[in-house]
Amino acid sequence: MSFKKQDIYKVLETITAPGEGKSLIENKNVTNVVTFGNEVLLDIVISNPTLQAKKKLESEITRVLKSNIDSQIEVKINVKVQQPEIKEKTNQIRGKEIPTIKNIIAIASGKGGVGKSTITANTAISLAKMGFSVGVLDADIYGPSQHIMFDVEKAKPLSVNVEGRSKMKPIENYGVKLLSLGFFTNPNQAVIWRGPMASKALNQLIFDADWGELDFLLIDLPPGTGDVHLSIVQALPISGAVIVSTPQNIALADAKKGVAMFQQESINVPVLGIIENMAYFTPEELPNNKYYIFGQNGAKNLAEDLKTKFLGEVPLVQSIREAGDVGRPVALQEKTILEKSFHDITKEMVSELLKRNQNLPPTEVVRITTMSGCSAVKK
Repeated sequence: MSFKKQDIYKVLETITAPGEGKSLIENKNVTNVVTFGNEVLLDIVISNPTLQAKKKLESEITRVLKSNIDSQIEVKINVKVQQPEIKEKTNQIRGKEIPTIKNIIAIASGKGGVGKSTITANTAISLAKMGFSVGVLDADIYGPSQHIMFDVEKAKPLSVNVEGRSKMKPIENYGVKLLSLGFFTNPNQAVIWRGPMASKALNQLIFDADWGELDFLLIDLPPGTGDVHLSIVQALPISGAVIVSTPQNIALADAKKGVAMFQQESINVPVLGIIENMAYFTPEELPNNKYYIFGQNGAKNLAEDLKTKFLGEVPLVQSIREAGDVGRPVALQEKTILEKSFHDITKEMVSELLKRNQNLPPTEVVRITTMSGCSAVKK
């Protein structure tokens, strides 16, 4: 008995697997053919999972090979069911958009103590002074501070009726609407929440609030990368993220992780840029001197390395801290160096957001199981 692989393939071209519609060869059902003496070993993959289809195909292949090649041929067939290809779908669904909010920007940091909340408050003030309608969501559940920085520490959001539903009305000051967990927690007690509890509280602040028409909603995230961050990107169509860092190496290492989190394929939120806080110190008595206490140009260099925009730097100035403590952010001050610094940073952020909205498809909301965009900002 003498036959070759080509003979086997030629015969298999005349056989169709149940439900396939094409021959075994055309449909690439045959994954391997081995001939040895009068034996033929076949590996076949089919999509029909039923035992009946498997037995029918084995019988048909054996019959046709014996009829067309040799009745003494020994046919051994290994039929496997092809598993449906499961493609990992990232950013596949849109979550609950808030139609009245045009752009949502997450302000994040890799570590605590770099001034993220201060940057958020002053950026919000700068946006409001530019003529935008602005809201701030204080999502730093373990250390909320925006209610202090906006001098509304003792305020309590009221309930309002919106289309038959009871919603929270954000507290407003300096032209900025604000919701913070600080309004609902005892300042003398630690907030001890597991992830699901924190996520539920945040969802209430986001979706059970009457934000009204906003050009920007800034979200002051907690430091690091964790449950709250995933909850936010899962729940909201984030337009972009801003990373805050100091120039020192240890802060930059964590800032790099923050950038990497938003750039993951499963999250894919555009990073609008990096802000360097506490960049340098200038003593009042030596106004022309700059002392780089935490290092020089660290965040700027990191932005270049990561091919991300460097949005600007904020000096280490005592009045920034003092202004935040008394609830009057320094960006409110007119015609000062600090006001200009925050104005310039905010302008760069808006510019990057405009590019993002024009050049990139809408960011999809993230699902934890696999892991939206907004209209262009006002020009």
